[in-house]
Amino acid sequence: MNSSETAFTTVMRRIEHAAAQQNTVGRLPAVSLLAVSKKKPADAVRALAALGQRAFGENYVQEGVAKRAELADLALEWHMIGPLQSNKCRDVAEHFDWLQTLDRAKLVEPLARWRPAGTAPLNVLVQVNIDDEDSKSGCAPGDVAPLAAVIAAQPSLALRGLMAIPAPHADRALRRTAFERMRALYDALRREHAGVDTLSMGMSDDFELAIECGATMVRVGSALFGARG
Repeated sequence: MNSSETAFTTVMRRIEHAAAQQNTVGRLPAVSLLAVSKKKPADAVRALAALGQRAFGENYVQEGVAKRAELADLALEWHMIGPLQSNKCRDVAEHFDWLQTLDRAKLVEPLARWRPAGTAPLNVLVQVNIDDEDSKSGCAPGDVAPLAAVIAAQPSLALRGLMAIPAPHADRALRRTAFERMRALYDALRREHAGVDTLSMGMSDDFELAIECGATMVRVGSALFGARG
């Protein structure tokens, strides 16, 4: 078993174990893995795809567009998970399957306008700055409902749920609190919008805790690909 296969198998087992623990208390949604491939070469993505991974996340638009083109022979799902600038809306709308970082209403119209006709709607998550960090993108929790309504009104966009990057507190109890607040926001959003089914939270060092608190998608990079330079 090579290093890619070992890492992938280990992460999948950890996800499955965490999800199974939750199932014992009546929670049954599947948890999906988003492999965060930013700053990793296309060959590394190809190796992971050969093991069955299909969803990959990129932080930088141009890097993601180039990588998707290089791997066009593979049936992969591409997620934009970095902050989105207005001048990159067209590229995201044309080349990505998911946008996980929509945090302001002014981006909705250009994303919808540039989504190519005849393609599936762009799947959208609202990014929430759950810990109110100055250095983080994301809308305030109180702005989720009005922003979600604007997204849901666009036929070329599909509102799928919420995403967050909580502060990396050394105290796990503080991370748990942030994850639980996200779960409450997600449950409220589901009650308002039938298509909402995704709560993206948790990364390499805390995805099991995120699953325990209700994550349906975890974003894992270094645990799969190794440390970035």
